[in-house]
Amino acid sequence: MPVKKILFITTGLTPYLEESEQSLIARRLPQGIHEKGREIRTFMPKFGAVNERRNQLHEVIRLSGMNLIIDDTDHPLIIKVASIQSARMQVYFIDNEDFFQRKNLFHDEQGVEFTDNDERAIFYVRGVMETVKKLRWAPDLIHCHGWISALTPLYIKKHYKSDPCFKNTKVVYSIYDDAFKGVLSPSFHEKLKIENVKDKDVAGIKKQPDFEALSKLAIDFSDGVIQGSSKIHGGLKDYADSKNVPFLEFQSVETYIDTFNEFYDQLLSNKKDETK
Repeated sequence: MPVKKILFITTGLTPYLEESEQSLIARRLPQGIHEKGREIRTFMPKFGAVNERRNQLHEVIRLSGMNLIIDDTDHPLIIKVASIQSARMQVYFIDNEDFFQRKNLFHDEQGVEFTDNDERAIFYVRGVMETVKKLRWAPDLIHCHGWISALTPLYIKKHYKSDPCFKNTKVVYSIYDDAFKGVLSPSFHEKLKIENVKDKDVAGIKKQPDFEALSKLAIDFSDGVIQGSSKIHGGLKDYADSKNVPFLEFQSVETYIDTFNEFYDQLLSNKKDETK
């Protein structure tokens, strides 16, 4: 039986960012899944808080050089990579001078959220997808961590649905207690629309581009949803249940690697849902 390929798309992981619930899971989970015989790839943004010299990041020239168009503006895509030697794990970084050179992740020193967080999320997810295509590495399953990865299910099920690299890929979205407080750009729904992404797909974001609507968009197009934090935004579990999306409850540190691995197997054993 071929080795299953699992792609992890995350906000960040230790040691590149400060320790948090999400960054620790994003660090330990890929290693644990790899040790269970899976082939893995892991991506995160190259935030300004990542020390390139200390962590020995270097640009991968053969993967860089593409421009992604968002709202009629070209944005150069730079790919960097580093290794966590103790885990025998490589981490790929999505970089762009305009989006990811700031020291803070999503808000400034006064706590004001960046006005281009919507475009940063679009750029990040599309950048990961285009890089994976260049790697010619077709994932069987993608596991998304954090709201910045929330557009992945939409793009996989719509824009990339016929792409040989992704046409059979299942998507899992983990919901964390990482809500942003404000709303994203009022034109977010328009910026999202690329080939095969229609008005009806982003109707919820058009109505109110907040954390709840973004999470529901991820649920709409996911094959499975995981409660990543002990407490998550109210109503999201009920929403997943209403959509008949397989939902995995919050797991302890002692159990999540084994339980997530079993959840992957459950989803991979099901036939592809062509109705999404």
